[in-house]
Amino acid sequence: QVQLVESGGGLVQAGGSLRLSCAASGRTLSSYAMGWFRQAPGKEREFVAVMIWSGGRTYYADPVKGRFTISRDNAKNTAYLQMNSLKPEDTAVYYCAADHYSGAYYSPTGYNYWGQGTQVTVSS
Repeated sequence: QVQLVESGGGLVQAGGSLRLSCAASGRTLSSYAMGWFRQAPGKEREFVAVMIWSGGRTYYADPVKGRFTISRDNAKNTAYLQMNSLKPEDTAVYYCAADHYSGAYYSPTGYNYWGQGTQVTVSS
């Protein structure tokens, strides 16, 4: 079992920045993928970014490329999502997720462990 606890959401003006954190406990993440997803009201949960813990490969959804950066602190078993140049369309509940890396990192169905979600609101 992996427990994920997120923090760092909030309200920010367009063009601003936020950093989300996802602290993992229960397992070491060496064979895991740690992903970030978001869900806006009335929309499906969508992939944002992922880090393959072993080796540190990262992948990003097109809408956030160049603006968001996923990183990790191995000692703290924590992943981060640095979000810069935020836009109103980035407004959503952001979730971190983890599971053994299977290749389907872009799909919510590829993850069994989820955080509780944190609200990010970007005002125009």
